[in-house]
Amino acid sequence: MQASYSLPLHCSLVVLSGALLLGCGGEPPPAAPPAPIVNTEMVLVFAGEFIMGSDKVDEQGSQQDFGLIDPLYLNEHPRRDYYLDAYLIDKYEVTNQDYKVFLRTVQKYDDPLIWVQNGYNVSDEKLRGAHVDSLRWIASEYFKLDMDTRQMDKESLLREMLAVQRHRDTLPVTGVSWYDAHAYCTWAGKRLPSEAEWEKAARGPEGREYVWGEEWKPENANTGEDREEDNAVMPVGSYAEDRSYYGVYDLAGNVSEWVEDWYQAYPGSDYSHPAFGEIHKVMRGGGAGLGHYALSAFFRGARRAHADPTLTGTDVGFRCAQDVVPQK
Repeated sequence: MQASYSLPLHCSLVVLSGALLLGCGGEPPPAAPPAPIVNTEMVLVFAGEFIMGSDKVDEQGSQQDFGLIDPLYLNEHPRRDYYLDAYLIDKYEVTNQDYKVFLRTVQKYDDPLIWVQNGYNVSDEKLRGAHVDSLRWIASEYFKLDMDTRQMDKESLLREMLAVQRHRDTLPVTGVSWYDAHAYCTWAGKRLPSEAEWEKAARGPEGREYVWGEEWKPENANTGEDREEDNAVMPVGSYAEDRSYYGVYDLAGNVSEWVEDWYQAYPGSDYSHPAFGEIHKVMRGGGAGLGHYALSAFFRGARRAHADPTLTGTDVGFRCAQDVVPQK
């Protein structure tokens, strides 16, 4: 039986300074329903051994065919049994809504650049208080509404724009560095998962190749292959089959995820890489960004990626983990 845990999430919001929308346009329409608070659940991963890493080799020559910089699979060597104590891990990736609560509460970190570019950083209150002409401009230039906004009244504009914001609330946050992710998890009373914890959550005790089993099924996860770049990322938990043995969602696709570890060789490996050491941090899971072409190797549970921890990506997010506190 799976165990689920609901953790408290602070909900206070503050208005951003320097917003683009100014002025009033008469009485605003009734307030929209409050944004959903999602991603508060964690699941228990039981103590025990699991299969970590692999001994796979690139027999098909995919590295050359796809022009990949790093060889496939070699940084996963060797396959081994690995023991972990029980721990908790987020059932879903951290969402935009979750991260916005963190930013507005702490007031210390910058908004992701994409929020500034698409208007997600503007509060509902600012939108409701804006003049209709400002709303029309923002709806067109920032929200990119696929409709003629020039003749829309304020109520219609707000209805469409707030619907977009509520959809964005449910998307996994992206455009965050490893340091941003680490700060969020610390604020939430959690931590980033180790890559061993992430891999066990994805592969289960039997070391599945993919979250759902041994066979590659691209329709089971959000690979981004059949989606437009601006709409590549989906709301967390959208793919029922991208659910691991323990009940954790989106470990195969949607966004790649920062984990705690520095990029290092596994014990017993003879593979070397110039980024080994305290240079790059590990990322796990496949993202939905363009360029992946749904190559199955990117969505395997054992796959390791890496990047400078100060960098951000349009399909890189994170989730948190937590130690299990023994009951007294």
